[in-house]
Amino acid sequence: QVQLVESGGGLVQAGGSLRLSCAASEPTFSRYAMGWFRQAPGKERGFVAAISGSGGSLSYADSVKGRFTISRDAKNTLYLQMNSLKPEDTAVYYCAARATWYTGNYFTEAADFGAWGQGTQVTVSS
Repeated sequence: QVQLVESGGGLVQAGGSLRLSCAASEPTFSRYAMGWFRQAPGKERGFVAAISGSGGSLSYADSVKGRFTISRDAKNTLYLQMNSLKPEDTAVYYCAARATWYTGNYFTEAADFGAWGQGTQVTVSS
């Protein structure tokens, strides 16, 4: 089972930026489709962004399109660049991984992912 560790969360003012990182323990990182999800207090965990194992296919939630960018490096790290942050972006952010033979697929449902990080808090003040 791949282990995932997020970092990069924190407190930022509205309009600011943060970059989240997710380090995976798996050496065959490209065999995993990856995703970012978030959970605000009192709400269900929701989809933010997804990327295929190859990095060539991406998907974003409508609420973050044009502001957030998901990417991955060739080694073992997933990123989420968050710009123009809003107070409603405040949540615990989780990265998730799903092993897949075909590296062109991405997944957007939490139930599709088998491995999760511990989460990192992002707080956006108004």
